[in-house]
Amino acid sequence: MKHTPSLDDPIQFIKGVGPRKAILLEKLRLTSIEDFLYFLPFRFEDRTQVKKISQAVPGEYATLTGQVLNAGIIFMGRRKRVFEVIIQDETGVIRAKWFRFNESYMKEKFKTGEKIILSGKLTLNKRSGLEIVHPDTEQVSGENVDSLEIGKIVPVYHVTDGLHLKSMRTIIKNVLDKYLHLVEEFLPDDLIRRHGFLSRADAIAQSHFPPQESLLSELDAFKTPAQKRLVFEELFLIQLGLAFRKKHTGEENTGTPFKTRGKLIQRFVKLLPFTLTGAQKRVLGEIMQDLEKEKSMNRLIQGDVGSGKTIVALTALLTAVDNETQSALMVPTEILAEQHYLNILPFCEKLGIELSLVTSALKGKDRKNHYENIQSGKTQIVIGTHSLIQKDIQFKKLGLAVVDEQHRFGVLQRGALGKKGDHPHLLIMTATPIPRSLALTLYGDMDVSLLDEFPPGRQKIATEIFFENRREKAYSILEEQLQQTRQVFVVCPLIEESEVMDLKAAVTVFDSIQDQFPDYTICLIHGKLKKEDRQDIMSRFLKNEIQVLVSTTVIEVGIDVPNATVMIIEHAERFGLAQLHQLRGRVGRGTHSSYCLLMAYHPVSEEGQARMKAMQNSGDGFVIAEEDLKIRGPGDFMGTRQSGMPLLKIANLLRDIRVLETARKEAFRLIEQDPDLTIPEHQPLNKALHRFLGNYMELTEII
Repeated sequence: MKHTPSLDDPIQFIKGVGPRKAILLEKLRLTSIEDFLYFLPFRFEDRTQVKKISQAVPGEYATLTGQVLNAGIIFMGRRKRVFEVIIQDETGVIRAKWFRFNESYMKEKFKTGEKIILSGKLTLNKRSGLEIVHPDTEQVSGENVDSLEIGKIVPVYHVTDGLHLKSMRTIIKNVLDKYLHLVEEFLPDDLIRRHGFLSRADAIAQSHFPPQESLLSELDAFKTPAQKRLVFEELFLIQLGLAFRKKHTGEENTGTPFKTRGKLIQRFVKLLPFTLTGAQKRVLGEIMQDLEKEKSMNRLIQGDVGSGKTIVALTALLTAVDNETQSALMVPTEILAEQHYLNILPFCEKLGIELSLVTSALKGKDRKNHYENIQSGKTQIVIGTHSLIQKDIQFKKLGLAVVDEQHRFGVLQRGALGKKGDHPHLLIMTATPIPRSLALTLYGDMDVSLLDEFPPGRQKIATEIFFENRREKAYSILEEQLQQTRQVFVVCPLIEESEVMDLKAAVTVFDSIQDQFPDYTICLIHGKLKKEDRQDIMSRFLKNEIQVLVSTTVIEVGIDVPNATVMIIEHAERFGLAQLHQLRGRVGRGTHSSYCLLMAYHPVSEEGQARMKAMQNSGDGFVIAEEDLKIRGPGDFMGTRQSGMPLLKIANLLRDIRVLETARKEAFRLIEQDPDLTIPEHQPLNKALHRFLGNYMELTEII
């Protein structure tokens, strides 16, 4: 039976792909025909102009033509074998060199007297003159060369070891020749007309192999009509999914309206030893407006480290209790859950509220009692880790779910907490500032509140980079602060020495600091300690009975010690930028000058240097978040690969923010017109949306 070509065809149907190449292509996540269509070049080379050798400029990419004078093995030093081809034209001579080669193949390919065309980056060798390393080459036979490499604007793709660019170009050309006619249009005609878009098939073809007149600057910036069409459609599909979800959850999620600002809240506010900031009051006002509606709240709170999210969350949790429902706070780690519990417990005791802590540490009878109290409704507020979403836990009446540091949870985990009640209100919090472009993509279906004001008296944190040879200078700052009765955090990436990663361990650093500062109390805390021991150490640190706390990253979030003024981060070059910013936020919480000392060890990667420089240059979480997005790219930022965002194959959230905003407007407008995408003209779009989103963002439960 004859095979009918389909965009779902596996890659073995492609001419030029054998079993070995198929394995290499899978490393690039290329397993089907459709994968190749959207595997676009990341840059281009202009080989439309063939230059004379005398016109070649070192440092530039160029296409040259000439005759082979000589070809063979030469030696660089005693052992390094290099295959060299000397080419000349009427204006000069150039050498082409290969450091990786098959000798018999190369000798067969480059024969004296034959005319060849070569393209690549030119360099100047002080001894031998102009040369070009690992160029693309073509033999000239007759007057013309039918080539994907020469005389054209040539695409450059990401490849993997063992897979050559020339092979990738040939494979993609074969895919387009055989399958491009199967590409269907799905954008509505009126949208295509209004934006002047190319057809989808033309956009794909021209994004791989651009017209000869294309500008290299526009191609590399993804600003050609073909590229802009594909960027738009990818972002449009994401925004369409968000618009669909917001529309339908808004219609279906009939929640329980709360009475706000009740007696319990009034009593709680009087207990606070400080006045709420303007930003806290504004955000609480937005939350209370949501809670008063019959539609369930679905709000994200963004607030930099130390902006006061915990008090905002506790006010919301108590409002649920005031309305005779239960509330839950889910956090990503046991130690953070414990710290929230200890911070909130004194208020709950004074207000007569039953508070429960649920983590995997609960065992036996204790665990059974906690679960029974939650199910009966005796427990009014529950704080816990992902243990809260286990089947064993049943709430009597869950009215509000709060998720803290939400980027550590997948979307389905967040949704699972919401399913513990009958459309409970949902409040999500993050201390990791999210760039606007990413927020529109990850949380475009949510209302967003911003805590953009710090409590009065917060100090700027002086941040400095130290390498190992300047450790004494770093320790002098530490000693100066200790003498002023201040306290110190020292954070290390591992608990024990690792031969594999060669990182300084917390245990080693602890011993070193104990030797250096024998007159002070120094303690070590990490995740392997028992809960009671961790709580005891933190309690003593809060009381200044411990002056230096050496720790793993368990103290990244949630600890508030106003007297701590120094944060030393060992192997700072190994930490992510968001994590560095979170750790720095553990100091500077009082009225004293504070310091973040980044201890780095050679060698440091370019990314590591960029992260530390960003920390040194700014204390603004949103500036740092933008820098983090530049360094890491949107796919890895905040673990978005695990957070329910489809992998972007074409769009770049930093580069394409304006396109994203346009796509968002168009998507939300279309869903207002056709909420279920049932109009015949929108059927191809409905199909494309299903195909694109798949299991992401829980949309399959709605669409």
